[in-house]
Amino acid sequence: MKFKNSIYIIISLCFMALSSMPATAQYYEIANRIPSLIQPALSGSMKYKGFIEGGYAKSLGNYNADFLEFSTSQGFQYTSWFYMGIGIGVDVLFSHKNDNWGAGWEDPEYGYGKNTTTAAMLPLFTDFRFNLGNGGGASFFVDLRLGCSFLLSNKYISIGNGYLTNQEYFYLRPSLGIRIPTNSSNPKQALDIGVSYKLLTSNYWNSWNRDVTLNSLGVTVAYEW
Repeated sequence: MKFKNSIYIIISLCFMALSSMPATAQYYEIANRIPSLIQPALSGSMKYKGFIEGGYAKSLGNYNADFLEFSTSQGFQYTSWFYMGIGIGVDVLFSHKNDNWGAGWEDPEYGYGKNTTTAAMLPLFTDFRFNLGNGGGASFFVDLRLGCSFLLSNKYISIGNGYLTNQEYFYLRPSLGIRIPTNSSNPKQALDIGVSYKLLTSNYWNSWNRDVTLNSLGVTVAYEW
């Protein structure tokens, strides 16, 4: 009886191994095809497009926070006038405190004094870009970035007469600029110079809780390929 059970087990294992062979072959075939799928995108034959950008934004309004910005966007040029992709960046935030910041309530024992006026933020966004005019020469563009930004610190940001207390922020950044081709034989390569408006929303604390909006106006320089 034990011998028969052993035979049944061996036969079952053989069938299982044989049945897994086609699936293994499919996985192997898929793995072999991955480079051939990625290569056209990298070479540009699938209208792949990329951007690298730097900029500086100066705060507007009552809550002063300036930003040094670095980002990249990667996606596809669906038509001659429309691009859509996803992006990531690093924004260095420089906040400004009022002269009377913390008067009457700052208490390091309870953490109020454990704060910073400089911090890094990580924006993640969807990028929509519209080209206006002839793509063969200098032309205008409109760009819209929409997503969220994460504070890369567990400290509050001292600003105004209180704190920004969020770790996650709503992120909106439209921009307008001029696109200047840099390679006559490859019109995909261009230098972009623009002006941008950035909006971030956050919780704010001083003597009461409320929401605030950070507004800034900036200049950007980007290279696209």
